[in-house]
Amino acid sequence: MNGAPMAERGAAESNAADGRVPGSAAALPGAASVYEGAVTHRRFKPVEHRLKYRVFSFLLDLDALDETARGMALFSRNRFNLFSFYDRDHGRGLPREGGDLAGYMRAALGAAGIDASGRLMLLCYPRMLGYVFNPLSVYYCHDASGRLAAIVYEVNNTFGGDHSYVIPVTEETGPIRQETDKTFHVSPFMDMEMRYAFRMSRPGETVSVVINTADAEGPVLYAGFSGEGAPLTDARLAALFFRYPLMTLKVIAGIHWEAAKLLVKGLKTRHGATPARAFTIVKPDAGSARA
Repeated sequence: MNGAPMAERGAAESNAADGRVPGSAAALPGAASVYEGAVTHRRFKPVEHRLKYRVFSFLLDLDALDETARGMALFSRNRFNLFSFYDRDHGRGLPREGGDLAGYMRAALGAAGIDASGRLMLLCYPRMLGYVFNPLSVYYCHDASGRLAAIVYEVNNTFGGDHSYVIPVTEETGPIRQETDKTFHVSPFMDMEMRYAFRMSRPGETVSVVINTADAEGPVLYAGFSGEGAPLTDARLAALFFRYPLMTLKVIAGIHWEAAKLLVKGLKTRHGATPARAFTIVKPDAGSARA
């Protein structure tokens, strides 16, 4: 998900005044933002295939969801609305009623030795008229000092499975580059013996998520999202509803439409399984471990 460069980091003394944190290349967004942009894919083999769809994603501070919902008429937490966020749409095993996603994620990260006591921001699609499917949700996990400590990539497939990759952030500033082996079956047209290379920006005026997938012979798939951010307001939500009608339904419809085109191009389906554990914990320069 290609993105524009972030603004240069200001002097350290101005961090508290303008919302910047150590290790951030741009001011952190507020409690709720929306990023409008495009999802693009390019498959390199065994057949070439491209797609591009206009979409939007929310960036939500998980500790401020109730406050965000109270201040808006068209957005709710854990109840039906034009736009809504349900904790149970994320986090494997989270209770259908009363589950707290922020607490769940901090417990999982703490068990992996990662301090996520700072801001916990989630980039995802919201429910629209009660429906959502998120192929990928991204958690930006900050420690007590405000440093971006880890990124969690929560992946869902269309067969009801989900799995999350937890990767510590080693870069203090600028773009983030991370890698991990694939451990979860996602696309029925992709083998399991592959590796992901992530290239991420830090959310600010823009956001960028890029995933390059490769096998032993080289690149297989490029996938990316880049978007421009704005504060979440009722006026903006109303505009999004008419600019992207039924977008979340179109996400799942688009996945099946592109799959049909791949079948026509002659690709064969593969089978896979969901790991028993909810998380793959990636140790820097030391492979990965299940948790």
